[in-house]
Order: sequence, then structure tokens, then C-alpha cells
Amino acid sequence: MSQRTLVLLKPDAVRRGLIGEIIGRIEKKADWRISALEMRRLDRSLLEQHYGEHVGKPFYEPLVEFMSSGPVVALVVEGERVIEGLRTLSGPTDPIAAAPGSIRGDFGTIVRENLIHASDSAESAERELKLFFPTVG
Repeated sequence: MSQRTLVLLKPDAVRRGLIGEIIGRIEKKADWRISALEMRRLDRSLLEQHYGEHVGKPFYEPLVEFMSSGPVVALVVEGERVIEGLRTLSGPTDPIAAAPGSIRGDFGTIVRENLIHASDSAESAERELKLFFPTVG
């Protein structure tokens, strides 16, 4: 089943020079393609919408602060089972629990700065794509 999803390369991935490595891993997956890509800084308003379900949780403010600390690379990725596949390719949030071969398993250092965001469901992908790429059909 062909899907579209949002991927964010977070400020730590950009700062550490991992953009090419991570995008290369995405591009190597058969039947996946990047249909939009943009580097930008995220403002608080967008982050409040994106992370709205986490308001009031202890990690919310540090997360918003981190995500606004530097540029991110936002991508639209399309392909067969891309939502599930990108979650697997990313690995669990905790880099210690992430398997070697996953992005977080190979490059992650701490839970809060975990390199990549990938939508966790078709519903989340649809909502997030509208936030980050409102003009992409």
C-alpha cells in the first residue's frame, strides 16, 4: 500500500552533519522516494501544533526548546508501507534500545536528542504533512 509520511531530521542530525547519511538510507529503500524537502527553522507556533498531544508532560518544554534550537530538514517520503518502514529504520527513541543498523542505533546518543522524527500512523502523517507542507498535494 503506497503511503506518504513526514520525516524531520532534527537539529542534532543537522548539527552533526548526518543529513546526507540519513537521506541516503531513506533513498536506498526500494520503492521509496522523497517528493519534497526543505531545510528551515521551526517556530514555537508550529511546534505547539505538531507536539500538541504532549502539552503538560515533563518533556514538552525541553522538546520544543530543542526542536527550535537549530534548523531541521523536513521531507515528504512516499512508498510502500513507508510509515511503518521509517519507524523501523529510525529505531526506538532510546538509542540504547535501538538496534544496530537503525538510525538511532547507529548515531543516537541521548533520548531527548534523537536525530529523526517519522510519523507514527497514517492519521498522524496526514495531520503533520498539512502542517509542514500545506501546498504539497
